Amino acid sequence: MRRSIVGGVATAALGMAGQAFAVEAQQVGERLRVEERPLVGIDARVGLGNFTGDLGRNTRVGPLFGITASAYPWTHGGIEVGYEGQRLPIRDERLRDGGRGEGVWRNNATLLAKAGPLIDEKWRPFVGAGVGLSYLNPSDGADAYYNNDWQTELPVAAGLDFRFGNLVAGARATYRFVGGEGLVRNPVTNADEKGSLFNGNVMIGGQF
Repeated sequence: MRRSIVGGVATAALGMAGQAFAVEAQQVGERLRVEERPLVGIDARVGLGNFTGDLGRNTRVGPLFGITASAYPWTHGGIEVGYEGQRLPIRDERLRDGGRGEGVWRNNATLLAKAGPLIDEKWRPFVGAGVGLSYLNPSDGADAYYNNDWQTELPVAAGLDFRFGNLVAGARATYRFVGGEGLVRNPVTNADEKGSLFNGNVMIGGQF
């Protein structure tokens, strides 16, 4: 008899827990508001930026170009993956003419998660964070002191997009925490120069 009572109580408890879990899952889904047809898009962007810290003393502000694909599976959140190419001019008295005409090519791939509300079906302010990987390739005239290098990046971004019809335009600033720097060494300490990367850009593209 006691076993039957215990078994009945356990069965009832499991049933209540299952119902509670189902209700909670439904509430979470409603809060996330998963879209039945995710908004997807592609855009092109141009901008400027440079390294900060010790690395910024060896380079100047350089232009960038990027192509990005994005998707918004949720009303207030999305993801994007993109390529960014950038040329950072070098300034270094150890090089001929102070490094004039020399530069570092940066080729980057980034995965970014974004969050922000869609206001009036047009405006979307957002913040984002993600991971990236860059390959740095100095020009031939600088390779006596500058090395080919892979560097990891942790980007954080903030910006504003504006949608009109299927077209979208926007602007953003991105600060990238850089790891694994091995581009150039300090001439005094012979230690790898350290720094981060700050870029700003404008973009135009389409969303469907």
